[in-house]
Amino acid sequence: MSADITLPKQTRSGELIRLERVTKRFGAHTVLDQLDFSVDAGRHVTLIGPSGSGKTTILRLLMTLTQPDEGTITVDGQALFPAPEKQVREVRKKIGMVFQHFNLFPNMSVLRNITEAPVQVLGLARDEAEARARELLELVGLSDKLDARPTRLSGGQQQRVAIARALAMRPRVLLLDEVTSALDPELVAGVLDVLRDIARGTDITMLCVTHEMGFARDISDQVLMFDQGRVVESGPPEKIFGDPEQERTRDFLSAVL
Repeated sequence: MSADITLPKQTRSGELIRLERVTKRFGAHTVLDQLDFSVDAGRHVTLIGPSGSGKTTILRLLMTLTQPDEGTITVDGQALFPAPEKQVREVRKKIGMVFQHFNLFPNMSVLRNITEAPVQVLGLARDEAEARARELLELVGLSDKLDARPTRLSGGQQQRVAIARALAMRPRVLLLDEVTSALDPELVAGVLDVLRDIARGTDITMLCVTHEMGFARDISDQVLMFDQGRVVESGPPEKIFGDPEQERTRDFLSAVL
């Protein structure tokens, strides 16, 4: 993998993402409760915990798909919230996300799906965007599918295209939201192998929500256990999975492992 070509080197060390006193409510339900949370550049951080504990909401806040009710969010030293719309657009260019449900354009070829945003948003020349796309398709094992429509691909192949599409924007941060939950079990391993290669072969910062505990153990520098909108325990994967301190963490892991 040629990480220096496909992805930008992390030029900023130390803290890359910070949420301070972030609260998010949906009606009377508080999903995130005065959350303080940070991720250092180049780190792979996985969020685990029960459904409804606020994990995916964090990713949606970073993607500006929703806004906090209180608090501040900073990415790469720039405010994401609160911030002027122009600044929000610039900061958002540094963040890529892979969703549960691929979200590919069915009427476009695989190549167009990957090149459209770099051309339209980043202003990349079409030939440069296509060269980048071909490289990324080789990375995810789909170099023979560039002219295919997404509807002709398996779910696992579509998700690998979605990963390539996110990386084509050369983000500083890659957000992964339960990227295997919509796949048939026999397709999960191929997608996770691609993500392991990216985690091991590049210095991109990764923030991952997953129910695949083995994958979380493999790729994470840090694992955070969430419950009721708060971090109840944080540590390296060998500590969280091997000897958790909090009873809530032990109960959760005993239920899912």
